[in-house]
Amino acid sequence: MFKKEITIALAGNPNSGKTTVFNNLTGARQHVGNWPGVTVERKEGSCRYQEYHIKVVDLPGVYSLTAYSPDEVIARNFIVDEKPDAVVDIVDASNMERNLYLAVQILEMGVPLIIALNMMDMAESRRYRIDFNALAQEIGVPVIPMVANRNRGTDELLKEIVNVFEGKSAKKKIKLYYGSELEEHINELEELISHDEELSRQFSPRWLAIKLIEQDKEVLEKIGDKL
Repeated sequence: MFKKEITIALAGNPNSGKTTVFNNLTGARQHVGNWPGVTVERKEGSCRYQEYHIKVVDLPGVYSLTAYSPDEVIARNFIVDEKPDAVVDIVDASNMERNLYLAVQILEMGVPLIIALNMMDMAESRRYRIDFNALAQEIGVPVIPMVANRNRGTDELLKEIVNVFEGKSAKKKIKLYYGSELEEHINELEELISHDEELSRQFSPRWLAIKLIEQDKEVLEKIGDKL
């Protein structure tokens, strides 16, 4: 009998190696269905690590969480509504600038995040030098180097998932700065949201404030006339 259950979501750009990481974690312990109301494939699996049972949900591959496509809506809604214990963002180490855009959006949501820096072998073949410890300090979340197609880094990722779940992987919390004029409006809305117990429990107040300023249609529909 396992003492604790952990739910994680795998996020990442298309072709980042997310499916390979999912297969490495779950093996044959996986099943495929559809997300409710749509024909987009939903893959779930599980694995056992030490005394933990880890449920792994493979989110659709997306470049952002702006909710312009069904895949983006599914990925964002799962993170917001289901509140997984951690989100593992699979990042292509050979194309970090494009891939880290999604990581920044997940960071803004205020959820526990782990960066799985995949395809390290490809990055090294291109003579990229990545100081993943410095990257972890800079963005404030754990960074695990991986070569998923050779199953390298899987154990280290599982260990970090447990550390995050147990609160043993505390990093500095970073906040993106949008300039004095926008920050003034963000702070005003954030304070207002923080005083609403239901909204602040459902959403990160800062993330929700930013989405409201952006006039995000999906978010506006979710909160209705609560503000």
